[in-house]
Amino acid sequence: MIRIAVANQKGGVGKTTTAINLATALAATGCRVLLIDLDPQGNASTGLGIGHALRDRSSYELLTGQNTLDEAVVPTKVPRLDIVPATVDLSGAEIELIDFEQRTHRLDAAFDSISDVRWDVCLIDCPPSLGLLTVNALVAANAILVPLQAEFFALEGLSQLLQTVERIRSRFNPELSILGVALTMYDRRNNLSSQVAEDVRACLGSTVFETIIPRNVRLSEAPSHGIPALIYDHRCPGSEAYIALARELIARLPRKAEAA
Repeated sequence: MIRIAVANQKGGVGKTTTAINLATALAATGCRVLLIDLDPQGNASTGLGIGHALRDRSSYELLTGQNTLDEAVVPTKVPRLDIVPATVDLSGAEIELIDFEQRTHRLDAAFDSISDVRWDVCLIDCPPSLGLLTVNALVAANAILVPLQAEFFALEGLSQLLQTVERIRSRFNPELSILGVALTMYDRRNNLSSQVAEDVRACLGSTVFETIIPRNVRLSEAPSHGIPALIYDHRCPGSEAYIALARELIARLPRKAEAA
């Protein structure tokens, strides 16, 4: 199973929207997909229609060892897509995990209890910070996907994230790679968005996905209905962009994912 952390320490960049819709697109291609919600806000869980009544077992219990991964998984309305939901309890995990042995490897250890054949791909939706929850995701992941809002301060925040990735790679997870950077919330009417996109590509080259995710009201509306935008309106520009991004992502997946 290929594990991909969807991470950016800056909030409001379309990270959860990207995780939900890429997971849905991958499931639509026939992949068996697991989405782990590591954000205490639980937006990925809400966006997939997992109400609080269905979150008795969550990523909090998973990290603290109260439940196994198999016990924490909840099926979604999307065929071949499962989720480990998040609750507000996760907000205290940053402090609680300090007293645990191997506190940076709690999520990685949870994967050891399952067989890789159950899912082909796992997406981990990280919180908007570089704290212990995100570190757990990066230690457990094979690769990182970075949603990057097309705005002025984007590159400054990205630099900090890439430094963290290098530290994780050198200390805990030498196999961690950068799968790609996805430009999100792009406004074609705004010259600044175009300039930021050019700057990011000049800096990171082919690491940046060709597909750009536009600002789209349907992407914002879908979570309130508890379904991904790809199901809410598969013909809207946002959904079409995520389908294209999923194609690019599949082409970049490590070979062992293709053989799964």
